[in-house]
Amino acid sequence: MKYYSLQNPSYTTSFQEAVVKGLAPNKGLFFPSVIPHLPEGFIEQIESYSNQEIAFQLISPYVAEAFETDILNRIINETLCFDLPLVTLSEKVGVLELFHGPTMAFKDIGARFMAQCLGHFYRNEDKEITVLVATSGDTGGAVANGFLKVPGVQVVILYPSGKVSPIQELQLTTLGHNIKALEVEGTFDDCQQMVKTAFMDQDLTDQSTLTSANSINVARWLPQMIYFLLGYKQLEEKNTPWVISVPSGNFGNLCAGMLAHKMGMPCHKFIASTNVNKTVPDYLKTALYNPKTSIQTISNAMDVGDPSNFRRILEIYKSDHEALTADLAGYWFTDDQTRGAIVALEQQFGYTADPHGAVAYLGLMKYMEGHPGVQGTFLETAHPAKFKEEVEATLSVTLDLPSQLASFAGRTKIAENIASYDDFKAYMMR
Repeated sequence: MKYYSLQNPSYTTSFQEAVVKGLAPNKGLFFPSVIPHLPEGFIEQIESYSNQEIAFQLISPYVAEAFETDILNRIINETLCFDLPLVTLSEKVGVLELFHGPTMAFKDIGARFMAQCLGHFYRNEDKEITVLVATSGDTGGAVANGFLKVPGVQVVILYPSGKVSPIQELQLTTLGHNIKALEVEGTFDDCQQMVKTAFMDQDLTDQSTLTSANSINVARWLPQMIYFLLGYKQLEEKNTPWVISVPSGNFGNLCAGMLAHKMGMPCHKFIASTNVNKTVPDYLKTALYNPKTSIQTISNAMDVGDPSNFRRILEIYKSDHEALTADLAGYWFTDDQTRGAIVALEQQFGYTADPHGAVAYLGLMKYMEGHPGVQGTFLETAHPAKFKEEVEATLSVTLDLPSQLASFAGRTKIAENIASYDDFKAYMMR
């Protein structure tokens, strides 16, 4: 399998090089040269396969040239070390919980897979690689945990000051060792732009081998397909049209689900559920892509005004707006609506959701209003205790901290403040 640049399709490389480079020249995202199809009969027999076997069938066509089978199986086993349950709320509605990993966010899957890949690639190298990651919330913690103490890898995390939850900030600023954090005066989009610019900066690339652990990296993006298939495996009724609502920020999560669909996973409709950062819902209505400066919300991991991975979604559909909207609907919601959904889920189902899952629930309900013949699943991408202050204020309750989060209480934040790319470059050049 080769990977080509979305900025320059004539530029191709291997999976290993795509992972190590992070971005192609001119900031192009890498994309697989072929979208393979799942083996005949696989979907019909999916309940007979283990989660690891399902993951292997999905991932192996994309990475087989980089790993021996036993190595890939080890990477998959290290990645899938926690449950990904589909919880039934009603006859027609379920929630796929993706927060049972070490940092209690869906990004544990991609971060652990990528960390294992890079650890394997650099197992015999004398030089180090530096992983750059911009985070709007959960990515930083997941990457920090996944790469902590991995030999030959240094991690630098950029996050927007005052725009992540207190628990999220502690998860990415307190681990030490090979994990460093930079607190940026700005938005997630500013952080992401700094990371992208760094790859084009010859001063930095001459000094260090750089890669990115955002979902712009294929090793972070591709394994997210796995839990969509695991959700389908758990459906009790597979003959009723299935609709999936994804809380969407940088759109890597949704893009992975749509790639799994192109490989053969049944899905009647995907729903891009966003907060007021509604660039993609607007595009789906108008066919005009008009990114804007991101706006801060209580669903902070989705505060992205120019989502990188939407470019990959357009590539899957060859920029055919009609074909894309046949598979994808998009809705956006305010913070007040999000809080209302948190309350509704608690009152109707006794289910405590975080703000991101609540947005996904709203999107699902909006779609199902006009399509009563479907069954729906929304993704709960983070444990509600990661947004303890907001959820407690909304529900007038006290949330207990799970052990994965309680261990961060009382730790001291260590982060360096920066305000510009020049500050970032100066830090990197030390």
